[in-house]
Formats: sequence, structure tokens, C-alpha cells
Amino acid sequence: MTTLGTAELGARRQHFKTGKQELIDAFRAARPTVTAAATLLRKLARHVDGTLAGLWECAGLPAEASLVAVGGYGRGELFPYSDIDVLVLLPDGAEAHMDGPLKAGIESFITACWDIGLEIGSSVRTLGECQSEAAGDVTIQTALLESRLLAGAKPLYRQLEKALDARMDPKAFLRAKTLEMRQRHTKYDETPYSLEPNCKESPGGLRDLQVLIWIARAAGLGKTWQALAAKGLITAFESSQLQRNEGLLRLVRARLHVVAGRREDRLVFDLQTAVAESFGYQSTKAQRASEVLMRRYYWAAKAVTQLNQILLLNLEERINGSQQGLMQPINEKFLDRAGMLEVASDDLYHRDPHAILETFLLYQQTPGIKGLSARTLRALYNARGLMNGAWRRDPVNRATFMDILKQPVGQTHVFRLMNQTSVLGRYLWVFRAIVGQMQHDLFHVYTVDQHILMVLRNVRRFVIPEHAHEYPFCSQLMAQFDKPWLIYIAALFHDVAKGRGGDHSDLGATDVKRFCREHGIGKEDTELVVFLVREHLTLSRVAQKEDLSDPEVIEAFSARMGDARHLTALYLLTVADIRGTSPKVWNAWKGKLLEDLYRVTLRALGGARPNLHAEIEARKLEAQQMLALHSQLPGTEQPLWQTLELSYFARHEAGDLAWHARSLWRHVESLTPIVRARPSPVGEGLQVLVYAPDRQDLFARICGYFDGAGFNILDAKVHTTRKGYALDTFQVISPDLDLHHRDLVSLVESKLTQALASEGPLPEPRRGRLSRRVKSFPYTPRIALRPDERAQRWLLTISTSDRAGLLYAIARVLARYRINLQLAKISTLGERVEDTFLLDGPLLQQNKAQLEIENELLDAVSLPA
Repeated sequence: MTTLGTAELGARRQHFKTGKQELIDAFRAARPTVTAAATLLRKLARHVDGTLAGLWECAGLPAEASLVAVGGYGRGELFPYSDIDVLVLLPDGAEAHMDGPLKAGIESFITACWDIGLEIGSSVRTLGECQSEAAGDVTIQTALLESRLLAGAKPLYRQLEKALDARMDPKAFLRAKTLEMRQRHTKYDETPYSLEPNCKESPGGLRDLQVLIWIARAAGLGKTWQALAAKGLITAFESSQLQRNEGLLRLVRARLHVVAGRREDRLVFDLQTAVAESFGYQSTKAQRASEVLMRRYYWAAKAVTQLNQILLLNLEERINGSQQGLMQPINEKFLDRAGMLEVASDDLYHRDPHAILETFLLYQQTPGIKGLSARTLRALYNARGLMNGAWRRDPVNRATFMDILKQPVGQTHVFRLMNQTSVLGRYLWVFRAIVGQMQHDLFHVYTVDQHILMVLRNVRRFVIPEHAHEYPFCSQLMAQFDKPWLIYIAALFHDVAKGRGGDHSDLGATDVKRFCREHGIGKEDTELVVFLVREHLTLSRVAQKEDLSDPEVIEAFSARMGDARHLTALYLLTVADIRGTSPKVWNAWKGKLLEDLYRVTLRALGGARPNLHAEIEARKLEAQQMLALHSQLPGTEQPLWQTLELSYFARHEAGDLAWHARSLWRHVESLTPIVRARPSPVGEGLQVLVYAPDRQDLFARICGYFDGAGFNILDAKVHTTRKGYALDTFQVISPDLDLHHRDLVSLVESKLTQALASEGPLPEPRRGRLSRRVKSFPYTPRIALRPDERAQRWLLTISTSDRAGLLYAIARVLARYRINLQLAKISTLGERVEDTFLLDGPLLQQNKAQLEIENELLDAVSLPA
């Protein structure tokens, strides 16, 4: 064993570092081409090969041992900051000598690797151990499948290759890798269109291509796309397409590593622009540089997804055996090939272009069909040029498309499949423009086309009995709706005009009106669909930003809806739309606001004009019945209720009135704060009641406590009694705390009471970390402060990026100017907030003071520099 001295290690470290940096610098300076990326990956691997071989020689390990590259490094390509996985392969029996010079030599080699900057992932195994580990772990088997000898004994390495080949079961390997791929796709939401895709692991990424080559190698069918084409598994055209798109994905990943200066396979927002600029893309008024890059990436990932399906099906057939005997004719054009829909001839679509859409209609209609065969997918891939303007205008195709929409089942899967095979964007030309289009906001986490298909899926789930438990009310409404396919059309078009400039709701309404005219949809139904697309944001806006206890708000909204059919359809589309933006956006409280607006509007549309006094009396009676059920004596609620204004009863439901009365009947004139909490009736988080003598900084102190304790405030109802007490109710959630509800209730009640007893200055707001989305897409803060119609109160609306401590920062400014808060409506849309406050205070009447307040509020809500 030879131990390298400090000087020798330093020299080798400098040689490795300099050589790697020179390769990266040359790549950075070169034109961003597929060839440049391939050259970099190959040269980096060779550079590491030479470095490792030199260290192996110095380690003085036994001549019969081998150093083997495995995993991605074993392919002979290395991304700038990828793992360097190696195997120290020992002959059987060597483990008996691991306590002597052999162990010291291996440790010396691995230590030297790390000392010079080679961050290797190493394993030490005998020949027998490699075989047994590979037999029990498909990940190890896959890593060894791509092994390559770097140094040491060639005969031992050849024995390993032969042993692994002999033990390889192609059918079992195919099954394991297919299941692995499905699991990975599920992790990434089954789509390549995430706004921050992983260019290695996401569907349509490099891993999908590697899986195909692994399966082919395991079955002895080839190691390259050209070899697979020679075996008839893919066509020469498909081989060239695979090679081209793989080259682009490699180029993107290599540029991403270089820009990040570390191993980073996710195209995260804060790197997208830099990577795009490294390609030479420049932002314009119409389009960001990152949008150009991402559109190019998405189209490559989509092509990989399509080609992956074709080749994987062909590999399955070749490995598992032909299923010719399981083929049944469906009609003269199509066959059922063991549950896969297959064209009867390769030139079917060229002979009969009508059969293109008929494919998807049959996919819906034929029991037992679970997908398209490789032959059908290939035929669709090669028929893209046939889907032109004349094909779109063909009356037969238009009738088939409407049949697909009106089928009782299958719309979710069929439209996803149409999008994957590029048929949807070629039939709906306006849809093609938004395929792979990013949405630069703090609300959506999917590309526009993926979001639209998610909304369609959500609408469809309201129809399917198996999903009725998710949103029972929506499922009930959909079951009574006469033509659900009209809502499907609205879902397809509601965001189709994104990115064109102008109001996408109005532009989309024009597009869908044209679609309805061209597809023979009646006047009344057309009017409904156009209404849904034009108004698809209205119900959400009113529910979250306006005072639903105000009869005038309900009257105006009812007039805009017109009738129950329009209202119901818009409610269903709105719920589906919000749920399809991001998993973080929907919550039970938001669902309750929408349902409350729907129900009160439905009553108004039924001819019952909003009668606030009758509604309040009904709520009081219901609350008294609830109190009786809790053994509360009659009349105990009156001392509290007599101190409260009409607005209090208008803004709280009967259950809240009863809870407040039960909690406060003994404390109506308490001089110390009363805090009560309970699990929220809407199903998540807590509902917190605060009753205390009012003071200027009370709301700020409450918000300060919630901010410091890590709670998010979803809603705040603020009231002041006739006797000068604040009666405030908050809906809060805490993603960080994992306590039992009972423990959480006790914690909030005790800690918030202590916080309200404090007389010291208000603490500084907590400065939490900004999310990457907020950093990448900063939302320009907007503040509007205007008087109400009687100029007695002021309405403050704030739109800005969400962050920790935001509401508390606003409350501190209001407290400093001795402004009274009478109502707060908190609305969080993804990572953007739209908050509304009803205020009064003498300084609001002074123009100079008003300007100071607005400026301080802007400073408070702006992102830190």
C-alpha cells in the first residue's frame, strides 16, 4: 500500500479541480448545443476515470480486485455535479481478510478520493455478494447493469458480467422497472407540466429514457436507440426523435448544473431565468426568457412521454410474448388487443382521417379497453400532419368531438390522452397555444393546459358516485344538473386565452361562443357556456372579498347570476377551478364561503328578497335551541346579545351565536380578556374567540400572538359592543404544530390571554423565509383606501404576496394611527393575499395623515429588499 503525501494529494486535487473547471468553462462559453453537452458529459467522465485510476494504483490494492463504475457514471457520461458511484469488487473469500492490509488499502483509496474533491458513492462487495444483492434489490441490479471497468482485474469483472447476465430475468426486471416508473410518475402528479419540473425524474424526463434502455439491455435487445430501431422496436424516425429530445434534456440538465453550481435537477423558479439566459434567450415585453426555455422543455418532455409509451409497449410485447391470440375485432377499423385499442392497419388515419377522433370515442365506449396500443400510438404520432384546418372544420369530426363530450364516462382519461398524443391541441387550435405555457403568478402550480385538464377532472368527479364523499354538496348538485357536458366545455375554455394579453375571461368567452356556433349548440346552452367562461372568477371574488351579510351585495350578485341554473353551474365550475390551481389553495373555510354565497343567492333567486331582520330572528331562535341542548337556562344569552349591533348577528351563524353566548354569559363585564378556542366547525384548524375591553392595539396584539405562534389567519370577524368590548372571532390553521386538538386549544387559550395582558410595546413582526415562488414572481403590492357611501367608514383593500407576519405588520400600522378595525376579510390565494378591512378613526378624515398611513402600509406589505 502506498500512502500519498500531503504535497502529492494537493497536486492531484489541483489537477482534478482545474481540469473539471476548464471543461465546465469551455461548455459555458460554447454555443448551447446538444453536441456541446454530449462532449462535456463524456470528457467529465474520462477526467474522473483517469483520476480514480491513478488513486487506485497508488492504493496498492490486490491485483485480483477491480474498480468498477456503476449507475449513471457507469454509462460513461457525467453531469457536472452528479453522483460518482463506484464499486470496489473483490473475489469471493476476500471478506475473510478484511481486517488486514486489504481493509487499510480500501480505506486509504476512499479517503484519498474525498481528499482531492471526488465525492464518490462507494460500495465494497465480493462477487458473490454482488449476485445476492442484485437478486434481492432491483436498484442494485440496475446500477450493476450499467457497470464499466475502471481499473484492476479484468477477469473478475468479466465474471461479474457473466454472473449477472445468467441471473437476469427480463420479465421480472420489466415488471419491477415498470412499477417503479409508475410510482415515480405518481409522485410527480403524472405530468411533465409542473411549473418546477425535475428534468431527470419527472414524467418525460431523462429517467424515462434510461428505463427504456435498461429494460432493453436486460433483455439483450440493444443499448442504443439505433440498436432498438434495428431490432424493429421503433422506427428510424422515432429513433431520431428519441435521440434529439434526449439530447435537449441532457443539455438543459447540464446547463442547470453549471448555472446552479451544484447538483440541481429541478428547474426551480429562481434558476429558470439564468438557465434561459445561458441559452441566449432574452426577455421581451411579450414573453420572459424563462417562458421560452420552459416551452421548449415541455414540448421535449411531451414527445418523450409519447415515445416512451410506444417503445415500452413494444418492449413488453417482445419480452412477454405476442398477444395475437388475445386480439378481437371491434369494427372494421379497430381491434381489441388484450385490452389495448389497436388500429387494424398502419395507414388507417391516412385513408380515413375521421378515424382519429373515432379512436378516442371508442376508447370511452368499449368496455375493457384500458389504453392505446403501441401501433395506435405510433399511427397517431405519424398522423399529426393530417390534423389541419380542413380536418378541424369537417362536420363529421365536429359531431364526433361532441359525442366524446356527451359520453356518460371517460372524459378525464380521454382528454388527457388526447393532449398527450397532441390531438386535442390540433383539434382545438386555441388550446394548442397554451400547451406547456407557464403561469407566472402566485396562484397556479401547473401549466395552463394541465390546469384546464385538472379542472375538467374535478368537474367529472362531481358526476362519479365513487367520489361523492369528497364534495357531497357538489355531487348532489351535479346529479340534478341537466347537461353536465356544458360545464365540461366551460372547463376546457375558461383559461384558454391566458397569455394573449387583455382579459382572458372575455377573450375565452369569444372563443367558446365560436366553438358552440361551429358545433351546433343551441342558443340557450351557448349563452350559459359563454356566461360561465366570462364569469368564472366572479363567484370566488364575491365570496372572498365582499360582505355576504350585506343584502345589497346579495341582490347585485343575484341579478348578475340571473337564475338558479346559471348559479349552480358557476358554483360547480368555481369549486373545480380553485381545486385545480394548487393543492395548497383549497381549504374547508374557502369551501364554506362559496357554499354560503351559493345558498343565500339561491334563496334570493327563488323570489325571497333578502330580509335581514327575519334571517337574524331565525338565527337567534336556532341559537337558543342549541343553548337549551347544552342545558343553558333560558335568557342567559340576553345580557350579551343586548350589547351587540345588528351587524354581529348578520355575520355569525347560529352555531357561533350559541358558542359565544355559552362562553361569555358570565363574563359580559369582565375587565380581563376572555379567550376561548375550539376545533373549527368547518373541519380544519381552530376557531378562536377573543372578548376584551377594546383598545387601539388589541387587534395588533392578537395578530402578533398568532404570528409568533406560527398560525395562519384565514378569517377574522371583528365587532365592538355597545359597552366598548371587542368581540372578535378568528379562523386559524397551523401547519407547523402537530398537537392534539385538546392540547392546542389549551395552549392558545392560555398563551393568547397572557399576550393580551401585556402592556409593553408591540414586538417586531416575525421575518419568515420567503418562498421561492414569491421571490421569483414578486407581486406588486396594491393598496386602496376609500370611504364608504356615507363617508363614515373607510374600506381598505390590500393585495400583495403572502408571507409570515403580514397581517400583524398591517395591524401594527393601524394601531399606531389609532384606527379602529370593524371588519377584516382575509383571503389567501396560493401565495397571494387579497385582504379587506372596514375601518374608522379621526385621522382617516385628514388628507395628510391618510397619505402617511397609505405609505406606511405599502412599506409594511412590500417584500424585504
